[in-house]
Order: sequence, then structure tokens, then C-alpha cells
Amino acid sequence: MSLKDQSQILNISEVKVLENIGEGVIIIDHTFRITYFNPKAASLTGISRQEAVGKPCYEILALSNCTEGCPAQKMIEQGESIVDYRSLIKRPGQAGIPVEVRFSILRDRQNRFSGGIITVRDLPSKYSELESEEQIYSFQGIYSNNKRMLEIFEILPDLSRSDASVLLQGESGTGKELFAAAIHNLSYRKNNPFVVVNCAALPENLLESELFGYVKGAFTDAKQNKPGRFQLAHQGTLFLDEVGDIPLSLQAKLLRAVEEKAITPLGGTHAEKVDVRIISASNRDLEQMVNLGTFRRDLYYRLNVVKIEIPPLRDRPEDIPILVKHFINQFNQKTFRNIEGVSANYLEVLKNYHFPGNVRELENIIEHAFVMCRGNIIRRNHLPAYLSRVSQHQENPLSSVEQIFNQMEKETILKVLTKHRGNRTAAAKELGMHRTTLWRKLRQMKLS
Repeated sequence: MSLKDQSQILNISEVKVLENIGEGVIIIDHTFRITYFNPKAASLTGISRQEAVGKPCYEILALSNCTEGCPAQKMIEQGESIVDYRSLIKRPGQAGIPVEVRFSILRDRQNRFSGGIITVRDLPSKYSELESEEQIYSFQGIYSNNKRMLEIFEILPDLSRSDASVLLQGESGTGKELFAAAIHNLSYRKNNPFVVVNCAALPENLLESELFGYVKGAFTDAKQNKPGRFQLAHQGTLFLDEVGDIPLSLQAKLLRAVEEKAITPLGGTHAEKVDVRIISASNRDLEQMVNLGTFRRDLYYRLNVVKIEIPPLRDRPEDIPILVKHFINQFNQKTFRNIEGVSANYLEVLKNYHFPGNVRELENIIEHAFVMCRGNIIRRNHLPAYLSRVSQHQENPLSSVEQIFNQMEKETILKVLTKHRGNRTAAAKELGMHRTTLWRKLRQMKLS
């Protein structure tokens, strides 16, 4: 059955959805000739439906990428069924229109290419085929374009000029140590030590001697005096990473050190003054620990003069391409390679991944790709095995026009309902269907 024949099984309301959808929709057959062309596609290309149908898609879309070879053909050859990428629609006598394009490739029962659906979404004019450097913000080696992260960037210089204790709250791998170092490097203490203590990595007896040091004879192996991290950080900054893992019995001594700016080494009898700014970090909810009685309330308030909550990577997916580019540049310099970038499907997998390990996990994924990749482009087969399994499970390739249209219809209905704040009558009118038809579709889609 041809793609054109398949599309005829759609009912009138489904066709109306495609006619009113806010994205260009183009159906192509196995020869790449257009069999369907909706009004939005006509608006984007400046070509009427009558003129477009029957023509090869590359003649009508005229994407800037087509000069480098057909994007759809490349995806077929590489075995990648769905791709999103940014491009420009070239129109005679006009500047290129920035768009985001998705190819949903269809295969028959013998797994042969049988056609596909192309959706085209226009982007704001500030976008171009390559994002400008001005859209990527860097602060002390931290890269982001996320609104919340940029808000943090704005307050860090003022925060750095004070001596207030700072609590960095965030999941493991979000870069809390980078933020602590940034605060130190912008402060008047920048020319003095920045000392890091991983409170989760040491048992209680060793942690106490690491923090406060010890004097000769304090225990059997104490052959000479040893300064603690507080002393080593004198006139600088002490970063207490994973402070929530400090045992309750040791928290009282830490509180005295923070309050009195003095420490007593293990086995010592005299307090020593120390001038140290404290920055602490935790991936645990310290306030909840206080309520449970596992973290001292008075110490919590001493450490939490200013709290900064660092969002996890899954909450800032717009940063993934930026960080990928940063890590590629970093590993290119480190390994003397010349990796140019990643394939669209590789990036798509990363964008859809949950990232329990956050930025640190993304860095490891890119480093793994550098080991596996022999060419200049990182592709989906260069993903770690566990991520390949996740992407295969998530992908659920679309094999029929009905499935693709059903997904597009669902997304469109949700967008229109959101636009009209749940008003079904107004949404149905815009979608070109009766209100009862919309109600029936919502039930079929199990949408409230």
C-alpha cells in the first residue's frame, strides 16, 4: 500500500487537525515525492499545495542542509529512523527562514524504506543554523543558557564580595565544587588557599583529624604535628563537600569552629584562631535532616546564611548541546583529536535521557564516545551500552502513518487545549471538529 493510500484511512477530523496544526507537515513516498502538503508547509516555503504535491521534497523544502546531501537519505543509510535538526528554508530573494525539522521514516514489513513524514517548525528569528556564541553564557568555567542558572550567575559576584557562609544544594554531579571555586575566585581571598574536604569519603575518626589536625602524641602514630584543613585554608576558603554526611557527634566541634573561628587540634589543649570562609554543599535535604534530628539545627543555620539551589541537568535540557560542545572541545585538546560534533540522533538520545548522574555523567558519556569513535562525528552507536538500551526502549520506532498522525494529533490537541486554558468548545472550534468529537478523542487518548 502506498503512503498516499495509507493516508486515506485517516478520518476527516484527523485531516482537519493536520490542516490546522501549527507545524508544516509533508508526507513523502519511497521516491521522496510529496503526497501531502498542509497549509503551514505552504506558508513556510511560499509554495502552494497544488505546486508542491508530486514534486521531490528537496525541490520544495530547499533546506540549506540539502546542498551537503539529502538529510533523509543519510538517516536511511545510517539506520537512524528519527532526526531533529535546525536548518534554513531558502526562498528566492529572501533571507533563509530558520526552522527545526523532523524526519519520521516509515518502513514496510520487510523493513524497507516506504516513505515518511516531515514536520517543520519555524524558529524565532534569533536562531540560525548555528547558534551564535552570544547565546552561550560562561561563568568561571560553568556553561549554561538556562534561566535559573543565569540568575545564579548574576548573584555570584555580589555574593563573592561578602564573607557570608554559602550552602550549595544540588544532586551529585551538578557541579557544586565549580560554583564553590567560582565564589572563591571572585572574592578578595582569591590569592589564598581554596581547600576541599569530601566529608563523605572519610570515616569519623579520620575526618576529625583531617578537619582540625592533630598534635604530636595525640595517638600512637602521631609522630609529629599535622595541620588540619581549617589551618591550611587560613585566610582562604574551606569547601565542605557533602557536609550532610558529617556524623552528629562531630557536628558540635564543627559548629564551634564556625562560630568562634578557632579550632583545637586532636590531642591539643589550646585553641588556634583561623580566618576561613566556609562554603558547604550537600546532595541531601539538610532541612529535612534537621527535622529528623540527624543534623544540628544551629549548625544548619550557621552554614545556610545564603543558599543556592543548583538545578539538575534534566531540568535544563537546553544546556545539553552547550555542554556537549564544551566537553568535545575539552577532550579534543586533551587527546589531540579533531571531533567536529555529534549526529542529530545521538543528541536526541541525550536530550531524552534522565541523567541521574547529571553533568558529571554527561562528561563521562562524551569521554566514552571519544574512545569508541574513529571518525570525526560521534554517532548513536558510540553511546555506552546502558544508554543504547535506554534509547532503544524509549524510541519505539513509528512504523505506520496512523501511529505518527495519532502522536501528532495528541500533541496538537494538548497545545490547543493549553492555549485555551482547557476550554473544549474553543479548542474544538480551532481544531475544526465538533466538541463531542474532541471529547471522544480525549477519552481515547486517556487525557483528562
